[in-house]
Amino acid sequence: MKKMALLFLMLVPVLFVSAQKSRPPDKLGVVSYTFRNSFGLNLEATLDTVQLLGFNNVEFSNLFGRSPESLRASLDRRGMHCTSYGVSYDDAINKTHDVARAATILGAEFVRVAWIPFTGSFDLAMAEKTVKNLNMIGKILKTGYDLTFCYHNHGYEFGIWQNNETFYDYIVQKTDPAFVSLELDILWAHIANVNPADILNRYGDRVRLMHVKDLKKGTEHGLSGKTDVANDVILGTGELNLPEIFKAAKKTAIKYYYIEDESPSSTQQVPESIKYLKGFKF
Repeated sequence: MKKMALLFLMLVPVLFVSAQKSRPPDKLGVVSYTFRNSFGLNLEATLDTVQLLGFNNVEFSNLFGRSPESLRASLDRRGMHCTSYGVSYDDAINKTHDVARAATILGAEFVRVAWIPFTGSFDLAMAEKTVKNLNMIGKILKTGYDLTFCYHNHGYEFGIWQNNETFYDYIVQKTDPAFVSLELDILWAHIANVNPADILNRYGDRVRLMHVKDLKKGTEHGLSGKTDVANDVILGTGELNLPEIFKAAKKTAIKYYYIEDESPSSTQQVPESIKYLKGFKF
């Protein structure tokens, strides 16, 4: 991992001048987790390289040992933006105001949670508890800080609730649209045997953010919310019907799309994924 991260950092010109004229964040960004190993080694150099790849928009879910003020200063020097700030479910519930203050300092518009801790199967009791907590978090963030709270799916929510509806449907239908929005991770919907385009067509007014990913062909599907990170592949080479998904996405309320590539080969794959996305308009 460290060797891959060091190779990534070597892409940075030694005398790269990071001061850039600021422009509004692009609709297409990248998730910091994609370059987590490089960020952990050298945040400044990694930001330079991420910028060289063409990104001025990053969704951070880790501050990599920096304070929000320090990270914001590093972004500002480059004319880059943190548009979304990901936090743990526990912090969102128990440290809501601290999370909000950090997000505000970072300049984020969105706060998101991507995993609900649970044991056994994700069931109706867990879904009910989740709805209550999401509404509470979202109300504080919106009314107190004008931040939009997003729930990010991870696969386990797609067990059947009733008839043909899932616990994901339950969460979306029972949360208050004024306080809870959605970040759709298309890979985790797909791996749970749900078509991401169907979610976009049904709940598009609630979906504000999207994780853009592709899944290795032949990968085992299921509701665990887990798969080997090596199953993240170059966009357009995997199982997902990305043209159908992007067509549906155009009719939604999505503001930002983030490439997320969790694989050990992300440094080689992301440039190829960017090439693939040039065929789409955001």
